[in-house]
Amino acid sequence: MNKTDLIDLIAEESDVSKAVAGRALDAMITGVTQSLSSGDQVTLAGFGTFSVRDRAARAGRNPRTGETIQIKAAKVPAFKAGKAFKDALN
Repeated sequence: MNKTDLIDLIAEESDVSKAVAGRALDAMITGVTQSLSSGDQVTLAGFGTFSVRDRAARAGRNPRTGETIQIKAAKVPAFKAGKAFKDALN
């Protein structure tokens, strides 16, 4: 499923136009992104939790030359599925 398919599903299930569903999905993505950027986490009960995790600096290897390089520390997005979501898949 891609974004267009998801917009179609939201429009159908919510009985709204595709334009409204698209704006709603964009607003949700923007809200999650802004919350994570400010260091907060986003919890959707029954679905899961979006959060930011710190990835430590580490040594890596350039596959082309075999040279050892330093990879910088980074903040990465993470998602932990909720129990209801996990149960729906099994």
